[in-house]
Order: sequence, then C-alpha cells, then structure tokens
Amino acid sequence: MLPVCDSIMQKELSWLSFNARVLQEAADPSVPLIERVRFLGIYSSNLDEFFKVRVAELKRQVIINKAQGNEDTVNLLRQVQNEANKYQRTLNRIYKQLLVELADHNIFLRDPDSITKAQTEWVHSYFRRHVLKHINPVIIGEDTDLVSFLKDEFTYLLVDMTNGDAVYHALIEIPTDKIPRFIRMPSEDNNVTFMFLDDIIRVGIDSIFKGLFTYEKIEAYSIKMNRDAEYDLVGDIDRSVLDNMSESLKQRLNAMPVRFSYDAQMPENMVNFMAKELKMSSIDSMMPGNRYHNFKDFLSFPSFGSDDMENRPLSEIKSYQFDSAMTPFEAIGKKDILLYYPYYSFDYFTEFLRHASYDPKVSSIKINIYRVASNSRVINSLIHAANNGKSVTVVVELKARFDEANNVKWASRLTNAGVKVLFGLPTLKIHSKLCLVTRHEESGIVRYAHIGTGNFNEKTAKIYTDFALFTANAKITKEVDDVFSFIEYPYTRPKFENLLVSPLNARDRINFMIDREIDFAKQGKKASINFKVNALVDIEIINKLYEASKAGVKIRGIVRGMCALKPGIKDLSDNIYITSIVDRFLEHPRVMLFNNGGNEELFISSADWMKRNLDLRIEVGTRIVDPDLIKRIKDILKLQQNDNRKARIIDADQKNVYVQAKEGDKQIRSQIDIHEYLVEVEEQIAKADQK
Repeated sequence: MLPVCDSIMQKELSWLSFNARVLQEAADPSVPLIERVRFLGIYSSNLDEFFKVRVAELKRQVIINKAQGNEDTVNLLRQVQNEANKYQRTLNRIYKQLLVELADHNIFLRDPDSITKAQTEWVHSYFRRHVLKHINPVIIGEDTDLVSFLKDEFTYLLVDMTNGDAVYHALIEIPTDKIPRFIRMPSEDNNVTFMFLDDIIRVGIDSIFKGLFTYEKIEAYSIKMNRDAEYDLVGDIDRSVLDNMSESLKQRLNAMPVRFSYDAQMPENMVNFMAKELKMSSIDSMMPGNRYHNFKDFLSFPSFGSDDMENRPLSEIKSYQFDSAMTPFEAIGKKDILLYYPYYSFDYFTEFLRHASYDPKVSSIKINIYRVASNSRVINSLIHAANNGKSVTVVVELKARFDEANNVKWASRLTNAGVKVLFGLPTLKIHSKLCLVTRHEESGIVRYAHIGTGNFNEKTAKIYTDFALFTANAKITKEVDDVFSFIEYPYTRPKFENLLVSPLNARDRINFMIDREIDFAKQGKKASINFKVNALVDIEIINKLYEASKAGVKIRGIVRGMCALKPGIKDLSDNIYITSIVDRFLEHPRVMLFNNGGNEELFISSADWMKRNLDLRIEVGTRIVDPDLIKRIKDILKLQQNDNRKARIIDADQKNVYVQAKEGDKQIRSQIDIHEYLVEVEEQIAKADQK
C-alpha cells in the first residue's frame, strides 16, 4: 500500500489538470472554431481566479511555514508555477494554430505590421475619434505606487521611451470596460478583419506622447497583474453588517500581487523594473506570455461566419407537468418535479416565485441567495411579494466570492423594501439552494420547496447543468423549514432524516452510507457507490473511499474539477474509476447513489466533497423519493458514465486521456444525448397523462 502522502494528489495541481481539460477543448478540432477560441477565454478566466484565490492562499502558507522553519509548501508552489507556465506555452501554441484556422475561414486578427496603408489610416482615425479620449497615461516616477495603481485583471501597455541615456516609463490602461477588445476594420474581398484594441493604441501611441516627451524610440509591451482576492472582514460593532462588508471589500483593491504576466519579448531590464515596482518576491509568479494578455476577453469573441463555426442551440425542453397546470402549485402538488438546467428554462422557477408574490393564499416566502443575475427577476419578485404583504425572508450570503459587492447591493435594496434580510452565520458561508413557499389551502397549510444544486441565477442557468427539485412532500418541506430556522437561530439543532445538511449531519451520513456499502461487500453482497461532484479533495472522504475499494465496493465517480483521490492504484483504489466531462456546458450537479443492498438511496446536493463544504458551510442535499425521478437521475448519470466523446479518465497521474469508444460501441456525447433523452421523457409524461 502507498504511504498516505503518495495516495493523495495535491489539490492545486489537480485544479491545473482540470483547467488543462478546458484547454483541450480549445485544441479539439471537433469543436466548432469560434467555440474553441472562446475556450481560451474560459481557460484564462479560470486561471485568473485560481491565482487570486488558491495560489494566494498557498503563498500565505509558504510565508507562515517559513516563519516556523518549515519550507514544505515552497516546493508545491514552485510546482504550481511551473505547471502554469507549461500550460501558458500550450495556450500560446493553440492560439497560433487557431489564428491559422480562422484565416482559412477568411477571418483575420491583424497586428500593426500586417495591415494595408488604407487600414492604417482607418486605425488612426478610429483611435482619434473613439479611443484617445479614454487614454490617461500614468508616468512612472520615484513616487508612483504601482501596487496601489494597477487594477486587478486589467491589461496595460508598459511604454518605454528612450532618448539617448534618458528613459521614461508610462502605463496605459487598455479601456476594455469602455471599448470592445476586438475592433472590426474595413477589409477587402469579403474578409472579416479584426484588430486588438491593444494594437489600435500601439498604432496611435505617438498621438499620446509626441510634444510632451522627446524620444528616439518608443516601445509598448503588454502586462497584467492579479491580486490576492482574500480580505479581512472588518468587525466594527458600531457599524452595520453591510457597512463592514463594503469597507472590507476595499482591502481587495490594494491587495498584494500574486502574479505578474508580461510579453515574453519585453526586455529583461523592463521585467526587472516592473518586478521591483510591484514588490514581487521570490515566491511570486512571474509569467512570460503572449503579445496579448487577458485572454478571458475571448469569452466574448464576436459571432460571425457560417453556423457550423458555433454550437448549434439545443431546443428548450418544456415541462409538461408545469405547462399543463393552472399554477406552479397545482403542478407540484400532484407530483414532485425535477428540472435539469439548461435543458429546461429557468423561467419555471422565476414563474414559481412570481406566482407566489401575489397569490392570496401564499403567506410567506423564504429563500437563500448566493449568486443572482445582475438584473434579477428573483429579487424583483421577492420585493413585489413584500409589497403585497407577504412575509419574505431572504438569507443573503455576503461572502460569496467575487459577488460580495453585488450581494451588498441586493441586501440593501431588499431591506429598503421591507424584506427580512438575514446574513447567516459569521463562521459559515451559506451555499445551499433553497426556497420555501408556505400556502394556506383548504386542506391546511402546505409548503412548497425548491432544493437545487445550482444558484438562483438566470444567467448561469443557461450554461451550467444543475438539478432542481420542486416538492410538496410534507416531510421534506418541514426539514427545509428547519434549515431556515437553524440559519436564524443557530443554537437550535434540528434532526434531519431526508436532508443532508452541512455542517450538522452531512459528513456523518455520507460516512455511514459508505460504511454500509463496506459491510455489504464484506458479506459478499453487491456493493456500489456512484457519485458526481465538482471537487473531491476531502481527505477523510477519500480515505473512506479507499477503505471501501479495498473491501470490494465498486466505485464509479465523475469529478469535473479537482480530484485529490488517485484511482486505479493496486490494493488501494483499483475498484475506483473516475472520469471528468468538459463540454459546451459547465457540469455542476452533485449526485450520490448508494446501492444499499438493492434498496438504493439517491441524493442531489449543493455540496462538493471538500472540507469547506462539509464542515464550514451550510449546504443542503435531499433524498430523492419519487421512483420516476430516481430512474431519471440514474439514466442521466449512466449517460454521463458512458460518455466516450467528452470524458477524460482521471488516473493517478491525471494525464487527461480521453475515454475511447470500443469498436462497434455507440458514440455517446452525454450533454447532447441527455437532451434527446429528456425530450423523450416529456413525451412519455404527456402521453401517460392523456390516456
């Protein structure tokens, strides 16, 4: 058996392996060309957050451990930096290849050296009319504090002006918040020609500095900085929670850099100059890269060309149960309903909430908000409900990373509308996806609950796959109400039979269900665990799965992102097989299926298998009790387990080898095949109802 340290993959390295799967999509010729370009943006956006959060945390650990005389984490940080640099080189190669393929389709990204005289004149004119007014250079002097000045994730041009021995440095912010990054230029022969905004500025750079500076040579190189995204929550007891959070967020604006990216062609003296100005230490990440930074802008790469250059939209599936009922409550009251986004429209949830906001029989609405859209119909319905005299309770998670400012705004608006706003617990993030509507009907008080794996966000519901259960099951809805009571009164300790609630019972119940499979295996009976999560890095759960594997339990997992478990190791994890699916939608649901001696138990959950989700957050999973819904989730899970188009094998080395279809096997691309399956499901529901 391997030592414990050799049986666990470092989660940071595993995350980089996940992002490499995203990069594989950019390189995959079977993916439509424009979508491949956009995958470069997804990769880059992911990496920015990784450095701001995970690498920043690793850096803090290095500093603490060094102070204690322990340098173990330094090697890990170096490994992370080396891997990130390796993938950056891969990105550069893919980008160059994509430029060639775009050119094959008469789509060109031009630089200043490859445009015609007429195009150059057009660029100068565009620069003067549209760009120059947004340019406010900062001349770098002895007193310039670049650490405070540079904005996180923005691209800058570092300008070097030389006149003999005199050297001037200036910074120009690329104003992508005001002008698109990709500027379409006039072109001949029906070609589509673009230029980066960066290069538009390079062409017009003399217009910025001529007459103010004397120089023989002027050069401009692209740079970008990422800051530590952590902050301390200011705890002034005389200030409101909202004021404290708002003040704390300001700390992020001036946080220390964790990564400095620069054009690999930048002279070494300029690199050293910036490293000194930004106070980069020996443990910070200095990443040479392409002429262009902020590839995340490729997320919004323009649509043009033939239809086969982008993903063809999938038809929106209609829920017969909702559509055939007079109200959402009538539909849910008849039978539990399961939606799977983005195949179904998120409108079913917003309509559920909209009806509740003015239904005279509805007395109260409770919901917890983690991330919502910038123009949220969910929030609007909650405000209307309060205006209609409903008792509305909204639990707002102010510490939802990168959505803090947005949630502060919503909390203020809700409070001003008379909504009861709770901010949860100081030590526990609230990550559950719950909504509870209480209605007074002829039969008595009836509760209607939504329990999901994804946020109440109209925007992300179009690109994330997530399960949403709507139920009026009295036992389950009572337990949902108990969760809200626990959030408001954390000294209470309700008991849960159908819900897995972190940090109260989820870990113990999951361990119990794994132990139960181990007991069945030791008795020579069939024992199996099927699961799907976004991350598997909790050491206790991993060791429990290793124990189950050694006992003979067959374990089949799907892990989108980080996986610290090493499958396929002899005498440790040879009964564990894990794959990862990266495709056009972001895989987001969490599912657990335990064989339980043939009496299967199936749960959907908001929680990944991470310590923070099991011990440090309020998360909720629910048992699925409707036999039809159990079958549906199992069928979806089976399609994903059999995916041989977009699934990669997660092995001990995380090489990201694609699952290969055997000769004669049907090609299965689960994200597409699930759509076809759900269309058939709805047809069957309609036929059965009409008989």
